[in-house]
Amino acid sequence: MSVTAPATLKGVVARSRAMRELLPLVARLAEARSPVLVEGESGTGKDLVAHWLHYGGPRREGPFIKVHCPSIPAELLESELFGHERGAFTDAHHAKAGKIEMAVGGTVYFDQIQDLVPAMQAKLLRVVEERRFERVGGTRTIDVDVRFVASSNVDLAEAVRTGRFREDLFHRLNVVPLRLPPLRDRREDIPLLIDHFLGYFREALGKPIRAIADEALDRLTSYRWP
Repeated sequence: MSVTAPATLKGVVARSRAMRELLPLVARLAEARSPVLVEGESGTGKDLVAHWLHYGGPRREGPFIKVHCPSIPAELLESELFGHERGAFTDAHHAKAGKIEMAVGGTVYFDQIQDLVPAMQAKLLRVVEERRFERVGGTRTIDVDVRFVASSNVDLAEAVRTGRFREDLFHRLNVVPLRLPPLRDRREDIPLLIDHFLGYFREALGKPIRAIADEALDRLTSYRWP
């Protein structure tokens, strides 16, 4: 049995029990507005699920704004998230909306949120709770209608226990948790994934690649996929 994504988002290929149980839940959550925390090892498809939660629901016509937490320097993060007013700091010659404000009517997706510095965790908590904030250097409170989706490739509950992540923010984001299984726990999907990528590269490269050798298939399905 093959399970595919809605017409608005292609790319989910699965028939394993784990994914057959997970995908309908993701489809239902796409219709909700509650925050969602997507956890799973690197490469398990967290970004794809985040896109599905947005484009498969009523906010699909609104913006989808991704914040890749590890790539934004700590000293720029507050301005990137909340924006700033003119004159808030050196070189702030114009007012600028932040990523949360840019996501009004849509979804803001915090990728690898475990890397968000503690000071920003505290500020984000207020926005998730109250849906309001002030720009850097500003006094006007801005109300925002956004949906929050976050992902982590580490166990955030363990990060809370070790003091690396705020417990209150964790519970605000973890209203509906989704844990994506690694490939080693869904080996039934490997032949489907192979067919999917063979088709992709056949078209992209213009090569008549029709099948994979049996030995190669055996090696891929028996690999431990760490």
